Amino acid sequence: MNPTQTHPAPPRPMHMLLLTLMLGVSLPALAANQAPPIPPQVDTSSLPAIGKAWDASNPLRGNAAALDIGRSAYNQSCARCHGPDADGSRAPAPDLRRIGRSCNRVADAALKQRCTEDADYYFRQSVLKGKIKLGIEHMPAWEGVLDPQVLWSIRSYVETAGKR
Repeated sequence: MNPTQTHPAPPRPMHMLLLTLMLGVSLPALAANQAPPIPPQVDTSSLPAIGKAWDASNPLRGNAAALDIGRSAYNQSCARCHGPDADGSRAPAPDLRRIGRSCNRVADAALKQRCTEDADYYFRQSVLKGKIKLGIEHMPAWEGVLDPQVLWSIRSYVETAGKR
């Protein structure tokens, strides 16, 4: 402790890593102790059937019902970290509206489609696999929790939020 300090400094991430390793507990094991995510309560019966397979790009893009379902699902499951109504400008987690936004500036149709598919893939994988950095869970994995209709509805809503 610094002589001018009255309280010890809070532990730094590296200190936590070292302490965890000394105690013999792995950080992924600590992250695995998080409660599983709870699926949003939404009715997807108005959406076209898309099966359980994951499409290369969002098959619900532009579907009005998907936008409404996506908004509800997002606000139930994502807003706490990414900001209410997809306004992530002051949220602790990344602003999801930015994923693939640069694709709109691509003039060539084939390249634009590939860019959009890449953004959809990144979104899908991030949601399904979650985010773990240095063994610390920053976002839970939603694989097995969200079905394709709900995930793509959330993607549809997020990419149009602020534009409607």
